[in-house]
Amino acid sequence: MLRTIGMTTESEMIFDFRLEEIKSLPLEWYWVDFDRPTDEESELLFSYFDFHPLAIEDCLGRLQRPKMDYYDGFSFFVLHSICSDDLEAEELNMFLGDNFIVTFHRGKLQEMENAREMILTTSKTWDQGHKYVVYQIFDKVVDQYFPILYNIEDHLDDIEEELSPRTVHLSMDYVFEVRGDLLRLRRTIFPMRELLYRMLNSERLNFTQQERAYFSDVYDHLIRLGEMIDSNRELTADIRDSQLSINSNRMNSIMTTLTIISSIFIPLTFIVGVYGMNFDRMPELHWRFGYLIVIVGMALIAVAMISWFKRKGWFGIGKT
Repeated sequence: MLRTIGMTTESEMIFDFRLEEIKSLPLEWYWVDFDRPTDEESELLFSYFDFHPLAIEDCLGRLQRPKMDYYDGFSFFVLHSICSDDLEAEELNMFLGDNFIVTFHRGKLQEMENAREMILTTSKTWDQGHKYVVYQIFDKVVDQYFPILYNIEDHLDDIEEELSPRTVHLSMDYVFEVRGDLLRLRRTIFPMRELLYRMLNSERLNFTQQERAYFSDVYDHLIRLGEMIDSNRELTADIRDSQLSINSNRMNSIMTTLTIISSIFIPLTFIVGVYGMNFDRMPELHWRFGYLIVIVGMALIAVAMISWFKRKGWFGIGKT
């Protein structure tokens, strides 16, 4: 589907006109959006607009890194939108000329709907020209990144608050999943930040001071997003270290308990082993109260050892 918007030399907004009318209409500038185009519509990039074959190849291919290329008569941009459900990147391509914008995307992008709605409902667009439309597209794409990162931050904060030995294994699985999500976001956001930096320092785009201010605002948002990604990755590392510490402390507690139990049973096992030998002439075997004496003696030894371990503070080692 092709959607068109244009501004005439009389500062009137027109939309949904046919491509064949572009040359006959008194247009100051126009925007053509290839929204989930068919193969026949995609062919118009060659036949009607006559864009450079390398730019069209990047446009039709999947999945290019966010970038900017210069060609005779236009600049070519690759942007990445991110799906909030699976964090998969969706490519958005843009051709920017002196008086036109052509966008191309194979999937339905809510960012484009938001940009189009903003352009149709504000008069500021028509006063500032078609580069303001480019700003709106960039701004809406970048704005969609924030809810995704805010959601990750909230989940990490919940994990950090509820971290305990009982939830350590579940938390560890989720932390590694979040680190993978942050890595995918990093692969999109950092190249987008580099793209905006190149745009702001490009002499061929001829930004006015006002236009540069708008794109600088988008660049600041991307810097903030990059900082959020780095801080969240550090937070996942801290949670991971805390989980490992909790797990190690728990294992120490278990080993301490088993060591104490083993230490108590060592002398008891020795006594049982001695009196379990099959010798006929052992003097204590025929005592009337021999069995009772041995049992009481073993109990006293166990109690004495437990008391001694408590005075040494062994029962406090490894507690969480």
